[in-house]
Amino acid sequence: MNKLLLVVFSSILALVLAGCGEKEKEQKTEVKVEKKVLKVGMELAYPPFEMSDKDGTPSGVSVDFAKALGAHLGREVIIENIAWDGLIPSLKTGKVDLIISSMTITEERKKSIDFSIPYAQSSLAILANKDSGVKSIDELNIAGKIVAVKKGSTGHIYAKDHLPNAEVLAFDKEAACVIEVVQGKADGFIYDQLTIYKNYAKNMDTTVPLLKSFQKDFEYWGVALKQNDPLKAEVDAFITQAKADGTFETLANRYLTDAKKTFDELNIPFFF
Repeated sequence: MNKLLLVVFSSILALVLAGCGEKEKEQKTEVKVEKKVLKVGMELAYPPFEMSDKDGTPSGVSVDFAKALGAHLGREVIIENIAWDGLIPSLKTGKVDLIISSMTITEERKKSIDFSIPYAQSSLAILANKDSGVKSIDELNIAGKIVAVKKGSTGHIYAKDHLPNAEVLAFDKEAACVIEVVQGKADGFIYDQLTIYKNYAKNMDTTVPLLKSFQKDFEYWGVALKQNDPLKAEVDAFITQAKADGTFETLANRYLTDAKKTFDELNIPFFF
């Protein structure tokens, strides 16, 4: 009788242990199929491209672009809000997988990071103080003229290289540059066309937008990646597809309707 009970008990124990083993296998399998995270760095201070809602939720053209890219790659997107100067260091140290932050592709940046194929084009423009008398880039390159630029931006680089006679003031934030112009402390602010248009729309009484390009070539925006990252091929493929299937046109219609209308009226090529 005792032997029989022992056999029965052993059988039950074996079944229980087998069941636990199966459960453990299932749990391990579940962990394996979890979506891999795609960490995207951007400075949420450049509406309507990179911004956040009142509750702090990231939003804008670049955010929607990042989410569409994540869906294409089958990866969950996490937006990391990082100050502009910290974006490239964060990419190089692995804090983020890529940068989508209205970043211009430049030869200097390409020395330490890679870029996708361009997804947008732009050109520099000027937000001039209404009383400055400035009507062209040449009128900023005069002794006594003060030019506001965002530190590290292509506007900053342009001013250093092409406006030797002006006093160039570099600020960390776009908003600080605009305030300098609005208050008459700076004669002009050099930044991309869309930003200039947007800030003119908010300050029509004190500013004038000079949107016509004064550069020989367009500037192009790209997704920034680590050098030799194999992810680049997939990002390039997505951008090509998004241009063809109307994804970028949809984003423009969602966020940039008024600006696109103005650009069309002035016969200025639009971003997408």
